[in-house]
Amino acid sequence: MTAPAPLAGRERPAGPGSLDVDRRDRREPSARSCRRPAEPGSLDVDHLREAFPILDQEVHGHPLVYLDNAASSQRPDVVIDAISDCYRTYYANAHRGVHTLSERSTDAYEAARGGIARFIGATGSAELIFTRGATESLNLVAQSYARPRLGPGDEVLLTEMEHHSNIVPWQLACEQTGARVRAAGVTDAGDLDLGAMAGLIGERTRVVALTHVSNALGTVNDVAAVVELVRDRSDAAVVVDGAQAVPHMEVDVSALGCDFYAFSGHKMYGPGGIGGLWGRAELLASMPPYHGGGAMITRVTFDRTEYTAPPHRFEAGTPSIAPAIGLGVAVEFLESVGLGRIERHEQELLSHTMEVLGELPWVRVLGHPAPAAGAPRAAVVSLVIDGAHPHDVATILDEQGIAIRAGHHCAQPLMERLGVPATVRASFGMYNTHEEVDRLAAGLHEVRRIFG
Repeated sequence: MTAPAPLAGRERPAGPGSLDVDRRDRREPSARSCRRPAEPGSLDVDHLREAFPILDQEVHGHPLVYLDNAASSQRPDVVIDAISDCYRTYYANAHRGVHTLSERSTDAYEAARGGIARFIGATGSAELIFTRGATESLNLVAQSYARPRLGPGDEVLLTEMEHHSNIVPWQLACEQTGARVRAAGVTDAGDLDLGAMAGLIGERTRVVALTHVSNALGTVNDVAAVVELVRDRSDAAVVVDGAQAVPHMEVDVSALGCDFYAFSGHKMYGPGGIGGLWGRAELLASMPPYHGGGAMITRVTFDRTEYTAPPHRFEAGTPSIAPAIGLGVAVEFLESVGLGRIERHEQELLSHTMEVLGELPWVRVLGHPAPAAGAPRAAVVSLVIDGAHPHDVATILDEQGIAIRAGHHCAQPLMERLGVPATVRASFGMYNTHEEVDRLAAGLHEVRRIFG
Protein backbone atom coordinates (compact mmCIF):
# COMPACT_ATOMS: atom_id res chain seq x y z
CA MET A 1 0.00 0.00 0.00
CA THR A 2 1.44 3.34 -1.02
CA ALA A 3 1.47 6.05 1.63
CA PRO A 4 -0.56 9.15 0.69
CA ALA A 5 1.33 12.23 -0.34
CA PRO A 6 1.59 15.09 2.17
CA LEU A 7 -1.16 17.67 1.95
CA ALA A 8 -0.31 20.27 -0.65
CA GLY A 9 0.87 23.58 0.71
CA ARG A 10 1.33 22.36 4.28
CA GLU A 11 4.37 23.97 5.90
CA ARG A 12 6.76 21.38 7.29
CA PRO A 13 9.23 21.95 10.14
CA ALA A 14 12.60 23.35 9.18
CA GLY A 15 15.30 20.77 8.57
CA PRO A 16 17.53 20.11 11.57
CA GLY A 17 20.69 20.81 9.61
CA SER A 18 19.94 24.47 9.10
CA LEU A 19 20.73 27.38 11.37
CA ASP A 20 18.82 29.97 9.37
CA VAL A 21 15.66 29.64 11.46
CA ASP A 22 14.49 32.91 13.00
CA ARG A 23 13.62 31.79 16.51
CA ARG A 24 11.49 34.89 17.11
CA ASP A 25 9.07 33.50 14.53
CA ARG A 26 9.47 29.77 15.09
CA ARG A 27 9.72 29.53 18.85
CA GLU A 28 6.97 27.92 20.94
CA PRO A 29 3.63 29.57 20.27
CA SER A 30 2.99 31.45 23.51
CA ALA A 31 4.81 34.76 23.68
CA ARG A 32 7.13 35.32 26.63
CA SER A 33 9.11 38.25 27.87
CA CYS A 34 12.49 37.99 29.55
CA ARG A 35 13.18 40.35 32.44
CA ARG A 36 16.63 41.61 31.58
CA PRO A 37 19.10 43.46 33.76
CA ALA A 38 19.90 47.01 32.76
CA GLU A 39 22.36 47.45 29.90
CA PRO A 40 25.29 48.07 29.82
CA GLY A 41 27.82 47.80 32.64
CA SER A 42 27.81 45.55 35.67
CA LEU A 43 24.93 43.30 36.62
CA ASP A 44 21.96 44.66 38.50
CA VAL A 45 22.02 41.59 40.72
CA ASP A 46 19.10 42.64 42.92
CA HIS A 47 16.90 42.94 39.85
CA LEU A 48 18.32 39.76 38.36
CA ARG A 49 17.53 37.75 41.49
CA GLU A 50 13.84 38.60 41.07
CA ALA A 51 13.82 36.29 38.04
CA PHE A 52 14.68 33.28 40.23
CA PRO A 53 11.70 32.45 42.47
CA ILE A 54 13.49 29.76 44.49
CA LEU A 55 15.92 32.32 45.95
CA ASP A 56 13.12 34.15 47.77
CA GLN A 57 12.84 31.84 50.76
CA GLU A 58 14.25 31.12 54.18
CA VAL A 59 16.03 27.95 55.30
CA HIS A 60 16.13 27.29 59.06
CA GLY A 61 14.94 30.85 59.62
CA HIS A 62 17.66 32.46 57.49
CA PRO A 63 17.50 33.85 53.95
CA LEU A 64 18.74 31.21 51.53
CA VAL A 65 22.32 31.58 50.30
CA TYR A 66 22.71 29.17 47.39
CA LEU A 67 26.39 28.41 46.72
CA ASP A 68 26.11 25.00 45.06
CA ASN A 69 25.96 26.13 41.45
CA ALA A 70 28.68 23.77 40.25
CA ALA A 71 26.34 20.91 41.15
CA SER A 72 23.22 22.51 39.71
CA SER A 73 22.05 26.05 39.13
CA GLN A 74 18.57 27.45 39.71
CA ARG A 75 16.02 28.32 37.01
CA PRO A 76 14.57 31.69 36.10
CA ASP A 77 10.85 32.24 35.66
CA VAL A 78 11.13 32.31 31.87
CA VAL A 79 12.48 28.76 31.79
CA ILE A 80 9.83 27.50 34.20
CA ASP A 81 7.13 29.28 32.21
CA ALA A 82 8.39 27.92 28.88
CA ILE A 83 8.16 24.33 30.10
CA SER A 84 4.72 24.91 31.60
CA ASP A 85 3.57 26.67 28.44
CA CYS A 86 4.68 23.72 26.31
CA TYR A 87 2.72 21.23 28.36
CA ARG A 88 -0.32 23.48 28.71
CA THR A 89 -0.77 24.67 25.14
CA TYR A 90 0.96 22.72 22.38
CA TYR A 91 2.78 19.57 23.56
CA ALA A 92 2.75 16.63 21.16
CA ASN A 93 5.36 14.21 19.92
CA ALA A 94 7.91 15.99 17.74
CA HIS A 95 8.84 14.65 14.29
CA ARG A 96 5.96 12.18 14.51
CA GLY A 97 2.87 13.77 12.99
CA VAL A 98 1.40 16.20 10.51
CA HIS A 99 -1.21 17.56 12.90
CA THR A 100 -0.86 21.08 14.22
CA LEU A 101 0.33 20.35 17.75
CA SER A 102 3.04 17.99 16.50
CA GLU A 103 4.27 20.57 14.03
CA ARG A 104 4.32 23.28 16.69
CA SER A 105 6.28 21.04 19.06
CA THR A 106 8.69 20.13 16.27
CA ASP A 107 9.22 23.77 15.35
CA ALA A 108 9.93 24.74 18.96
CA TYR A 109 12.22 21.74 19.55
CA GLU A 110 14.30 22.38 16.44
CA ALA A 111 14.38 26.13 17.06
CA ALA A 112 15.86 25.38 20.49
CA ARG A 113 18.49 23.20 18.85
CA GLY A 114 19.40 25.99 16.45
CA GLY A 115 19.67 28.59 19.19
CA ILE A 116 21.83 26.39 21.41
CA ALA A 117 24.09 25.49 18.49
CA ARG A 118 24.61 29.17 17.71
CA PHE A 119 25.25 29.88 21.38
CA ILE A 120 28.25 27.53 21.52
CA GLY A 121 29.64 28.50 18.12
CA ALA A 122 28.62 25.46 16.07
CA THR A 123 28.63 25.87 12.30
CA GLY A 124 25.31 24.05 11.93
CA SER A 125 22.53 22.73 14.14
CA ALA A 126 23.08 19.20 12.78
CA GLU A 127 26.26 19.22 14.91
CA LEU A 128 24.21 19.53 18.12
CA ILE A 129 22.78 16.35 19.64
CA PHE A 130 20.32 16.52 22.52
CA THR A 131 21.27 14.17 25.35
CA ARG A 132 20.32 13.79 29.01
CA GLY A 133 23.40 15.82 29.98
CA ALA A 134 27.17 15.88 29.84
CA THR A 135 27.41 12.37 31.29
CA GLU A 136 25.39 10.81 28.49
CA SER A 137 27.21 12.97 25.94
CA LEU A 138 30.58 11.62 27.04
CA ASN A 139 29.27 8.05 27.11
CA LEU A 140 27.97 8.56 23.58
CA VAL A 141 31.40 9.62 22.33
CA ALA A 142 33.14 6.80 24.21
CA GLN A 143 30.86 4.12 22.77
CA SER A 144 29.97 5.43 19.33
CA TYR A 145 33.18 7.19 18.33
CA ALA A 146 35.98 5.70 20.44
CA ARG A 147 35.03 2.07 20.95
CA PRO A 148 35.08 1.14 17.23
CA ARG A 149 38.47 2.84 16.88
CA LEU A 150 40.19 1.41 19.95
CA GLY A 151 42.20 -1.79 20.14
CA PRO A 152 44.74 -3.50 22.37
CA GLY A 153 47.63 -1.15 23.12
CA ASP A 154 45.73 2.00 22.20
CA GLU A 155 45.44 4.78 24.77
CA VAL A 156 42.91 7.30 26.02
CA LEU A 157 44.56 10.25 27.75
CA LEU A 158 42.70 12.06 30.55
CA THR A 159 43.81 14.47 33.28
CA GLU A 160 43.93 14.09 37.04
CA MET A 161 41.28 16.77 37.49
CA GLU A 162 38.47 15.01 35.63
CA HIS A 163 34.96 14.48 36.91
CA HIS A 164 33.99 10.81 37.13
CA SER A 165 31.76 11.37 34.08
CA ASN A 166 34.90 11.93 32.05
CA ILE A 167 36.72 8.93 33.52
CA VAL A 168 34.33 5.99 33.84
CA PRO A 169 33.00 6.03 30.23
CA TRP A 170 36.57 5.79 28.93
CA GLN A 171 37.40 3.00 31.35
CA LEU A 172 34.39 1.06 30.08
CA ALA A 173 35.43 1.56 26.46
CA CYS A 174 38.98 0.48 27.24
CA GLU A 175 37.82 -2.62 29.11
CA GLN A 176 35.75 -3.55 26.07
CA THR A 177 38.61 -3.11 23.59
CA GLY A 178 41.90 -3.82 25.37
CA ALA A 179 42.97 -0.19 25.31
CA ARG A 180 44.13 1.61 28.44
CA VAL A 181 43.50 4.90 30.23
CA ARG A 182 46.35 7.23 31.14
CA ALA A 183 46.20 10.51 33.05
CA ALA A 184 48.18 13.73 32.69
CA GLY A 185 49.25 15.22 36.01
CA VAL A 186 48.07 18.26 37.91
CA THR A 187 50.53 20.59 39.64
CA ASP A 188 50.41 21.34 43.37
CA ALA A 189 48.78 24.65 42.41
CA GLY A 190 45.95 22.85 40.65
CA ASP A 191 46.99 23.53 37.06
CA LEU A 192 47.24 21.01 34.25
CA ASP A 193 50.86 20.05 33.64
CA LEU A 194 51.09 20.60 29.87
CA GLY A 195 54.69 19.39 29.76
CA ALA A 196 53.72 16.09 31.33
CA MET A 197 50.73 15.83 29.03
CA ALA A 198 52.92 16.35 25.96
CA GLY A 199 55.12 13.46 27.04
CA LEU A 200 52.11 11.13 27.22
CA ILE A 201 50.78 11.83 23.73
CA GLY A 202 52.06 9.34 21.19
CA GLU A 203 51.17 7.32 18.13
CA ARG A 204 48.87 5.03 20.15
CA THR A 205 46.87 7.94 21.61
CA ARG A 206 43.38 7.77 20.13
CA VAL A 207 41.46 10.16 22.39
CA VAL A 208 42.42 13.06 24.64
CA ALA A 209 39.57 14.01 26.98
CA LEU A 210 39.70 16.89 29.45
CA THR A 211 37.52 19.26 31.35
CA HIS A 212 37.27 22.88 30.26
CA VAL A 213 36.77 24.02 33.87
CA SER A 214 37.47 21.88 36.93
CA ASN A 215 34.32 21.34 38.99
CA ALA A 216 36.42 21.06 42.18
CA LEU A 217 39.10 23.73 41.77
CA GLY A 218 37.75 26.12 39.14
CA THR A 219 40.91 25.69 37.04
CA VAL A 220 40.25 26.95 33.50
CA ASN A 221 42.17 24.80 31.06
CA ASP A 222 43.52 26.31 27.86
CA VAL A 223 41.66 23.96 25.53
CA ALA A 224 43.04 25.58 22.38
CA ALA A 225 46.60 25.02 23.63
CA VAL A 226 45.84 21.38 24.40
CA VAL A 227 44.32 20.93 20.95
CA GLU A 228 47.47 22.36 19.36
CA LEU A 229 49.60 20.06 21.50
CA VAL A 230 47.59 17.04 20.40
CA ARG A 231 47.55 17.98 16.73
CA ASP A 232 51.36 18.28 16.73
CA ARG A 233 51.81 14.77 18.10
CA SER A 234 48.92 12.56 16.99
CA ASP A 235 45.62 12.29 15.15
CA ALA A 236 43.71 11.74 18.40
CA ALA A 237 40.28 13.24 18.87
CA VAL A 238 39.98 15.93 21.57
CA VAL A 239 36.87 15.61 23.73
CA VAL A 240 35.95 18.41 26.15
CA ASP A 241 33.70 18.27 29.20
CA GLY A 242 32.26 21.78 29.15
CA ALA A 243 29.63 21.41 31.87
CA GLN A 244 31.32 23.95 34.15
CA ALA A 245 32.27 26.38 31.38
CA VAL A 246 29.18 27.04 29.27
CA PRO A 247 27.16 28.86 32.00
CA HIS A 248 30.04 31.10 33.07
CA MET A 249 32.04 32.22 30.02
CA GLU A 250 31.75 32.60 26.29
CA VAL A 251 32.41 29.27 24.55
CA ASP A 252 33.08 28.94 20.83
CA VAL A 253 33.65 25.31 19.94
CA SER A 254 34.81 26.18 16.43
CA ALA A 255 37.49 28.51 17.77
CA LEU A 256 38.64 26.00 20.39
CA GLY A 257 39.43 23.49 17.68
CA CYS A 258 38.26 20.43 19.63
CA ASP A 259 36.31 17.54 18.12
CA PHE A 260 33.55 17.02 20.69
CA TYR A 261 32.14 19.28 23.43
CA ALA A 262 29.67 18.13 26.12
CA PHE A 263 27.47 20.20 28.46
CA SER A 264 24.47 19.92 30.80
CA GLY A 265 21.33 22.04 30.94
CA HIS A 266 20.85 21.91 34.70
CA LYS A 267 24.14 23.74 35.29
CA MET A 268 23.26 26.56 32.88
CA TYR A 269 19.95 27.70 34.42
CA GLY A 270 18.01 25.19 32.33
CA PRO A 271 15.98 22.07 33.09
CA GLY A 272 17.38 18.84 34.45
CA GLY A 273 17.61 15.75 32.29
CA ILE A 274 18.69 17.62 29.16
CA GLY A 275 22.05 18.59 27.72
CA GLY A 276 24.00 18.52 24.54
CA LEU A 277 26.89 17.09 22.61
CA TRP A 278 28.54 19.10 19.88
CA GLY A 279 30.64 17.15 17.41
CA ARG A 280 32.34 17.84 14.13
CA ALA A 281 29.89 17.03 11.35
CA GLU A 282 32.25 14.66 9.55
CA LEU A 283 32.93 12.72 12.75
CA LEU A 284 29.25 12.43 13.66
CA ALA A 285 28.48 11.20 10.15
CA SER A 286 31.03 8.40 10.59
CA MET A 287 29.63 7.18 13.90
CA PRO A 288 27.09 4.37 14.40
CA PRO A 289 24.03 4.98 16.59
CA TYR A 290 24.40 4.88 20.35
CA HIS A 291 20.80 3.78 21.00
CA GLY A 292 18.26 2.21 18.68
CA GLY A 293 14.55 2.84 18.24
CA GLY A 294 12.16 5.22 16.61
CA ALA A 295 13.10 8.54 15.01
CA MET A 296 16.68 7.56 14.20
CA ILE A 297 15.86 5.46 11.13
CA THR A 298 14.88 5.93 7.50
CA ARG A 299 13.90 2.31 6.83
CA VAL A 300 13.56 -0.81 9.00
CA THR A 301 13.17 -4.43 7.90
CA PHE A 302 13.92 -7.63 9.80
CA ASP A 303 17.04 -7.97 7.69
CA ARG A 304 18.57 -4.53 8.17
CA THR A 305 17.97 -0.95 9.25
CA GLU A 306 19.03 2.24 7.54
CA TYR A 307 19.81 5.13 9.87
CA THR A 308 19.04 8.78 9.45
CA ALA A 309 21.72 11.45 9.41
CA PRO A 310 22.94 13.23 12.55
CA PRO A 311 21.71 14.63 14.84
CA HIS A 312 18.58 12.45 14.85
CA ARG A 313 20.66 9.31 14.38
CA PHE A 314 21.64 9.70 18.04
CA GLU A 315 18.22 10.66 19.42
CA ALA A 316 16.28 7.41 19.48
CA GLY A 317 12.74 7.45 20.82
CA THR A 318 10.51 10.26 21.93
CA PRO A 319 12.76 13.24 22.61
CA SER A 320 12.78 15.35 25.78
CA ILE A 321 10.71 18.00 24.05
CA ALA A 322 9.78 20.37 26.87
CA PRO A 323 13.24 20.21 28.57
CA ALA A 324 14.93 20.93 25.23
CA ILE A 325 12.67 23.93 24.71
CA GLY A 326 13.41 25.06 28.27
CA LEU A 327 17.14 24.78 27.60
CA GLY A 328 16.73 26.93 24.51
CA VAL A 329 15.05 29.58 26.64
CA ALA A 330 17.82 29.30 29.26
CA VAL A 331 20.33 30.05 26.51
CA GLU A 332 18.29 33.10 25.49
CA PHE A 333 18.31 34.21 29.12
CA LEU A 334 22.09 33.82 29.36
CA GLU A 335 22.47 35.82 26.16
CA SER A 336 20.17 38.55 27.46
CA VAL A 337 22.22 38.92 30.65
CA GLY A 338 25.51 38.69 28.75
CA LEU A 339 28.23 36.08 29.27
CA GLY A 340 30.90 38.78 29.56
CA ARG A 341 29.03 40.51 32.38
CA ILE A 342 28.33 37.21 34.11
CA GLU A 343 32.01 36.30 34.01
CA ARG A 344 33.11 39.70 35.33
CA HIS A 345 30.59 39.56 38.16
CA GLU A 346 31.62 36.05 39.16
CA GLN A 347 35.29 37.02 39.07
CA GLU A 348 34.52 39.89 41.44
CA LEU A 349 32.79 37.42 43.75
CA LEU A 350 35.80 35.11 43.54
CA SER A 351 38.20 37.94 44.40
CA HIS A 352 36.08 38.93 47.38
CA THR A 353 35.86 35.31 48.52
CA MET A 354 39.61 34.83 48.35
CA GLU A 355 40.13 38.08 50.25
CA VAL A 356 37.83 37.15 53.15
CA LEU A 357 39.08 33.55 53.30
CA GLY A 358 42.65 34.86 53.36
CA GLU A 359 41.83 36.45 56.73
CA LEU A 360 40.97 33.02 58.20
CA PRO A 361 44.28 31.26 58.91
CA TRP A 362 42.50 28.03 59.85
CA VAL A 363 40.95 27.76 56.38
CA ARG A 364 43.00 26.21 53.58
CA VAL A 365 41.91 26.86 49.99
CA LEU A 366 42.98 24.24 47.46
CA GLY A 367 44.22 24.98 43.97
CA HIS A 368 43.96 28.76 44.02
CA PRO A 369 47.45 30.27 43.72
CA ALA A 370 48.06 33.97 43.30
CA PRO A 371 46.55 35.05 39.95
CA ALA A 372 49.96 35.51 38.35
CA ALA A 373 51.15 32.09 39.47
CA GLY A 374 48.70 29.82 37.67
CA ALA A 375 45.96 29.45 35.09
CA PRO A 376 42.74 31.45 35.40
CA ARG A 377 40.12 30.25 37.86
CA ALA A 378 36.36 30.13 37.65
CA ALA A 379 34.29 31.05 40.70
CA VAL A 380 34.63 27.67 42.40
CA VAL A 381 36.41 27.41 45.75
CA SER A 382 37.26 24.17 47.57
CA LEU A 383 38.48 24.49 51.14
CA VAL A 384 39.26 22.47 54.23
CA ILE A 385 39.11 23.58 57.86
CA ASP A 386 41.53 22.32 60.46
CA GLY A 387 39.80 19.90 62.81
CA ALA A 388 36.42 19.84 61.05
CA HIS A 389 35.10 17.24 58.62
CA PRO A 390 33.62 18.78 55.44
CA HIS A 391 30.25 17.13 56.08
CA ASP A 392 30.07 18.72 59.53
CA VAL A 393 30.97 22.07 58.04
CA ALA A 394 28.19 21.74 55.45
CA THR A 395 25.68 20.78 58.13
CA ILE A 396 26.52 23.79 60.31
CA LEU A 397 26.35 26.12 57.31
CA ASP A 398 22.99 24.66 56.30
CA GLU A 399 21.62 25.55 59.72
CA GLN A 400 22.43 29.15 58.76
CA GLY A 401 20.67 28.89 55.41
CA ILE A 402 23.87 28.46 53.38
CA ALA A 403 23.84 25.71 50.76
CA ILE A 404 27.29 24.44 49.83
CA ARG A 405 28.64 21.06 48.74
CA ALA A 406 30.79 18.73 50.82
CA GLY A 407 32.46 15.58 49.56
CA HIS A 408 34.79 14.45 46.80
CA HIS A 409 32.69 16.19 44.11
CA CYS A 410 32.85 13.15 41.81
CA ALA A 411 36.57 13.80 41.44
CA GLN A 412 38.16 11.18 43.68
CA PRO A 413 41.44 10.93 41.71
CA LEU A 414 41.91 14.69 42.13
CA MET A 415 41.18 14.48 45.86
CA GLU A 416 43.81 11.74 46.14
CA ARG A 417 46.28 13.88 44.21
CA LEU A 418 45.67 16.77 46.60
CA GLY A 419 45.92 14.54 49.66
CA VAL A 420 42.42 15.10 51.03
CA PRO A 421 39.39 12.78 51.22
CA ALA A 422 36.90 15.58 50.68
CA THR A 423 36.46 19.36 50.69
CA VAL A 424 33.84 22.01 51.29
CA ARG A 425 33.01 23.65 47.95
CA ALA A 426 31.40 27.03 47.38
CA SER A 427 30.48 27.68 43.75
CA PHE A 428 28.95 30.88 42.47
CA GLY A 429 26.43 31.90 39.84
CA MET A 430 25.17 35.10 38.28
CA TYR A 431 22.69 35.75 41.11
CA ASN A 432 25.13 35.52 44.04
CA THR A 433 26.19 38.64 45.93
CA HIS A 434 29.09 40.01 47.94
CA GLU A 435 26.85 39.97 51.00
CA GLU A 436 26.41 36.23 50.56
CA VAL A 437 30.19 35.81 50.53
CA ASP A 438 30.30 37.66 53.84
CA ARG A 439 27.62 35.37 55.23
CA LEU A 440 29.72 32.37 54.19
CA ALA A 441 32.68 33.81 56.08
CA ALA A 442 30.50 34.41 59.14
CA GLY A 443 29.26 30.83 58.88
CA LEU A 444 32.83 29.52 58.83
CA HIS A 445 33.52 31.52 61.99
CA GLU A 446 30.60 29.69 63.58
CA VAL A 447 32.13 26.38 62.49
CA ARG A 448 35.38 27.42 64.13
CA ARG A 449 33.59 28.37 67.33
CA ILE A 450 31.80 25.03 67.52
CA PHE A 451 34.93 23.00 66.91
CA GLY A 452 37.11 25.19 69.06
